[in-house]
Amino acid sequence: MYIADQWKDYELIDTGDGERLERWGDILLRRPDPQIIWPKTGNDPRWSQVHGHYHRSSSGGGEWEWKRKIPERWELGFQKLKFHIKPTNFKHTGLFPEQAANWAWMMNKIAQANRPISVLNLFAYTGGATVAASSAGAEVVHVDAAKGMVQWAKENHQLSGIGDRPVRFITDDVFKFVQREQRRGNKYDAIIMDPPSYGRGPGGEMWKLEQSLYPFLESCMSIMSDQPLFMLINSYTTGLAPTVLSNILNMTLKQRFGGTISSGEIGLPITNSGMVLPCGILGRWES
Repeated sequence: MYIADQWKDYELIDTGDGERLERWGDILLRRPDPQIIWPKTGNDPRWSQVHGHYHRSSSGGGEWEWKRKIPERWELGFQKLKFHIKPTNFKHTGLFPEQAANWAWMMNKIAQANRPISVLNLFAYTGGATVAASSAGAEVVHVDAAKGMVQWAKENHQLSGIGDRPVRFITDDVFKFVQREQRRGNKYDAIIMDPPSYGRGPGGEMWKLEQSLYPFLESCMSIMSDQPLFMLINSYTTGLAPTVLSNILNMTLKQRFGGTISSGEIGLPITNSGMVLPCGILGRWES
């Protein structure tokens, strides 16, 4: 288990009855989480003191119930990184705090490489990994198909005070972008990807993680440099075991470059219970 336990501005206070109680800076939020199948074990008064409570709808989706006024968006810091937080209609806030475990790892890998490192961040969302890699000194290419998310990532990069560092922010289909990079002969020392469970490709073809991840990973092999530093795969697909990521990294990266592989769950510590909330899985290859 890789636990994101270095936060000061974020805290998973309590969990139970299908919900999580969180502190995002000074803002308290209450959100559903399908992993939380246990009951509440205490009587923390903050459950009823939240600024916002996201309610799932029986017909799908849901909406926020605002009990106290909050800013349209606010800042959250992790070490020297800063991010804009803004609750969305899909219960998310624009940041997955468990990913801090990966940010700390990649910042250390890049800083200790003692050479220029180029990073490709695919399905890059609001740029948590982009900001982390850039702050550690890497040159980064950030790719996401959603224009609004790419703009949010640009703002996070500026907010962290590293807006002058070399990052290319690209709004594009990830699969088409990788194919073009193959034709151009461009190479990367590290690739980060956080692929969806389901999606559609540029030609309307169906992406299903279990069927599509391995061939996509194979295609990414052709844009790895001769001295790659790492590959990181995150997955939130329910039911996919961490060993699956180990196996496909073993059959691709390790077979070609050697190195080591690690995989496991990624999670957040729960303050009130001392337990850990699982938030997905990851697979890492490193030279």
